[in-house]
Amino acid sequence: MRSNQFVVRALALAVGVILGASAHAQQPQPAAKAVKAAAKPAAKPPVPGLVIEPRAIEIVKAASARLAAAKSMAFTATVTYEYPSLLGPPIAVTTRSAVVMQRPDKLLVVTPGDGPASEMYYDGKTVMAYAPAENLVAIADAPPTVVAALRFLFDAAATYYPFTDLLVDDPYAALAEGLKAAFYIGKSDVVGGTTTDMVAIASGEIFMQIWIGAEDKLPRRVRATYARDPLQLRHQLDLSDWQIDVAPPLEKFTSAKAAAANRIAFGAPAYRVPPAGVKPLSKPKTAAATKAQ
Repeated sequence: MRSNQFVVRALALAVGVILGASAHAQQPQPAAKAVKAAAKPAAKPPVPGLVIEPRAIEIVKAASARLAAAKSMAFTATVTYEYPSLLGPPIAVTTRSAVVMQRPDKLLVVTPGDGPASEMYYDGKTVMAYAPAENLVAIADAPPTVVAALRFLFDAAATYYPFTDLLVDDPYAALAEGLKAAFYIGKSDVVGGTTTDMVAIASGEIFMQIWIGAEDKLPRRVRATYARDPLQLRHQLDLSDWQIDVAPPLEKFTSAKAAAANRIAFGAPAYRVPPAGVKPLSKPKTAAATKAQ
């Protein structure tokens, strides 16, 4: 599919702007005291040991269990990515997607903007990636499960959805892979229109703060920073309009209009890559799904 030109346009706004270096002001002080202060190394604060608080793990596991038990789910995902600019401060780019999933083999992701609109249909038989404005579609035979289809999209077209870990069979295993720290932050009444529990979890790859509904155990916000990203850019996922076990009509997962569009092959543009630090989706564990790789 065609790559996201919106990001390229956003980054271009910063080209050619150069900031001058600021001058450093010097503060006078008695010479002897200044020499002593400079010679004495500053005391390093103690580094606290990494902790994994049971309360934080229980909250994340409860959310995982709620999602894993769902036969179907629908939600709206609003994602804000930060990208570097020559000004220094990052540029924020936001997308919004309507997501519908039915286990084991149905998925719909419709992203109207910002940037070029896109639609993805997976009905267990075929997977279609459709660009409505350009009237272009890529179609391929589908792997047998949602997880295998998501991996196919990543491998074939560099398509990565930041809500992928919510759709797998065991969200906790995906979120807590390589877990090194987890702690409870507190409650919030201002995120997602409900009371949420805030937790933080960290691995060697990623640091995440997650807001999870105190009553319904559904995630409402995730903020992530990737360890391998030298700029430590932040990515935020807001989740709303949750529907759990409301069976969607099967016709949602295909589109005659998309199927009739001009065909192109699945392909990954050279500059369309996942956010820094994101690694490919783990391989499906089932024998059938593994066979489809």
